[in-house]
Amino acid sequence: MEDKLLHKDLSFVLRGLMFEVHNELGQFRNEKQYADAYEKKLQWSKLFYEREVVLPPSFHGERHGRNRIDFVVEKIIVVEFKHVPSLSRDDYFQCQRYLVALDLDLALLINFRTRYLTVKRVLNHDKFNKAKNQSEHFQLHP
Repeated sequence: MEDKLLHKDLSFVLRGLMFEVHNELGQFRNEKQYADAYEKKLQWSKLFYEREVVLPPSFHGERHGRNRIDFVVEKIIVVEFKHVPSLSRDDYFQCQRYLVALDLDLALLINFRTRYLTVKRVLNHDKFNKAKNQSEHFQLHP
């Protein structure tokens, strides 16, 4: 059976670093503290990353710097931290916006507030649906 998990190896490493941070800091810190600790882990792991990536305005009149991504790792995966009672649809939609804006495939949405770390994989539905539609088109029209 073919393994179709996107960016499996890198996401495994990133998740491991997140669990280390959660185990070290617990669930009662703020989002910036988790991000600082995570950044140190990324530096030690020698992974390329960008922190607080500013997205360009998406429409005329939008203020520059309104949307900031916590981390983009290896120019492949968006990492978005939360410290909330539970993740919401808005958090998921925020990751979708980031993926579409950067034309990336995968985001890891992390909630540090829960007793056990919550990690959700969010796929870029725009890219997935385009690829799926093209694949179906080629199958229907050989």
